[in-house]
Amino acid sequence: MIRLGIIEDDDEIRHMLDHYLGGQPGISVLLSAPSVESFFEQWNDPIFLDIVLSDIGLPGESGIKGISRIKRRAPKCGVMMLTVYDDASRIFQALCNGATGYLLKQTPLPQIREAVTSLYEGGAPMSPGIARKVVEYFNPKNAGQLSENLTPREAQIVLAIEEGLTNKEVAVRMDISLETVKYHIKNIYEKLQVNSRHALISRKFR
Repeated sequence: MIRLGIIEDDDEIRHMLDHYLGGQPGISVLLSAPSVESFFEQWNDPIFLDIVLSDIGLPGESGIKGISRIKRRAPKCGVMMLTVYDDASRIFQALCNGATGYLLKQTPLPQIREAVTSLYEGGAPMSPGIARKVVEYFNPKNAGQLSENLTPREAQIVLAIEEGLTNKEVAVRMDISLETVKYHIKNIYEKLQVNSRHALISRKFR
């Protein structure tokens, strides 16, 4: 039996998910709430969850921040985002914070059920458009433009800078301190023999 929790602030969508998924064989919806805060207020010690299906744009704490709280409370609990957001920044933040699935809200209910089952069985379900963006983000062609001397974390920071993110935005995306970002950038400049963001970005188009 898959023990499921749902965090969704739209009452109609939440009730629809609760009713549909809770009525499927092998799935039991134990918690359903409109916010991260109210979800944790209901999450009592005896309740064990296998998966939490969460929106991102929520009142109060965001669904992305909620991932970390869920993983701290139940490290083995899978978290799947169900959202309207399909931008690379939110996808990356969700995955970096520990989400193991990412679906868009236009996903038909039977496919959401299949995704819940897939995640429970060890998969990482994503809507096709989301999976394509993840692949593009880590495209070997882009990675090949970076020096082989860069660490994976440094390569991620370079890609973020090429997107136009500020140091502070990079820190938020990667969930690291601003000082750590600056430290990595200093090393990146040395390894790639550049001395500014402009030079770093220009290097990509040489």
